[in-house]
Amino acid sequence: MEIIRSMNIDQASVIFDSVHGTLKGKDVSRSVRRLADVAGIFADRKSLELMDQGQIVYTVEMHEPTKDVPGALYFGISHIHPGKVGSEFFMTKGHFHQIQDRAEYYWGIKGTGVLLMMDNERKSWMEEINPGSLHYIPGYVAHRIINTGCEELTVGACWPQDAGHDYQSIAESGFSVRIKEINGTVVIEPFS
Repeated sequence: MEIIRSMNIDQASVIFDSVHGTLKGKDVSRSVRRLADVAGIFADRKSLELMDQGQIVYTVEMHEPTKDVPGALYFGISHIHPGKVGSEFFMTKGHFHQIQDRAEYYWGIKGTGVLLMMDNERKSWMEEINPGSLHYIPGYVAHRIINTGCEELTVGACWPQDAGHDYQSIAESGFSVRIKEINGTVVIEPFS
């Protein structure tokens, strides 16, 4: 019988801090999206022009343990800052997967928001994200995270390594709806 000794937490290649929703360690990359990077997703151009284009909208931490290994999984944490451009909440760019049949899981870690999803026929729906909520995103579905709260929204994700990200389709056509705050209420409006 082979005995495997317990690993000291300091020896782990990646540490997930579930309280703060952060990743640290080997093979963890970080990206920052500032307002200038995501300006095209917001409808209110006048409000956008008056804002600091260097303002951080969201950051992503991603653990990429392997490349080009069939069946491998990636793990990530997105942090969407609170804020709005006009009446639209801060949000991620949103994407389909390049290999469209690939699914993904999201789960709420802290904060409140919505997961906006849209299929290839442009039918859209959303699910509320709260700490502990779990969201299955099927293949062939675009997805975007929107922070509708007053604090940072932190969301975990796990997806197949080969899925890829198709941001271009969303950049060209957008989602079929917009999520806004009107008179203190979160509303869904058709894309215009």
